[in-house]
Amino acid sequence: MTGADPDSDLLERIQRDDPAAFDLFVDRYGDRLYGFSARMCGEREDARDTVQETLFQAFRSLKELKEPKALRSWLYRVASNACLMQRRKEKQDPKRELLLEDLMPQSVEIPEERLLRGELQQQVREAIRALPPQYRIVLVLRDMEQLSTREAAEALDLPESTVKMRLHRARLGVRKYLELSA
Repeated sequence: MTGADPDSDLLERIQRDDPAAFDLFVDRYGDRLYGFSARMCGEREDARDTVQETLFQAFRSLKELKEPKALRSWLYRVASNACLMQRRKEKQDPKRELLLEDLMPQSVEIPEERLLRGELQQQVREAIRALPPQYRIVLVLRDMEQLSTREAAEALDLPESTVKMRLHRARLGVRKYLELSA
């Protein structure tokens, strides 16, 4: 291992068929992909299925990946495609909706703070849920998953200019929703 770039080291181990590589891969990306999938799919079970499918599919395909810097955005592309497929299935079940409350970090607060935070979180969840899917996915990748514009563009197979425009519209949509509900 070179020690310079963790993704390069991980990719090298995967390509060498290192027995510990899969566990390292899951440790490094499993929780991130689960958080992303849960935000996009809305259901924990769907998110778990999506992450499991993404991790196995990605791990099998990583032997062919030549550019370690593309690893993260490529993983999000695989996960976003799986989530979009899951969302298509959900159209048959209209009772399902995006539930971010279980995904928000939990901390110890005094009751008044918890109430105010809960109300604001609920409004933000509703605002995000109200966004069209193509805007919601960009907002989640950039603002919640902390991907760069370039990484989000690669993950979604879109030009960076399209990602920037959708992110701008998503943020405006959230702001407008919050202003109208205030």
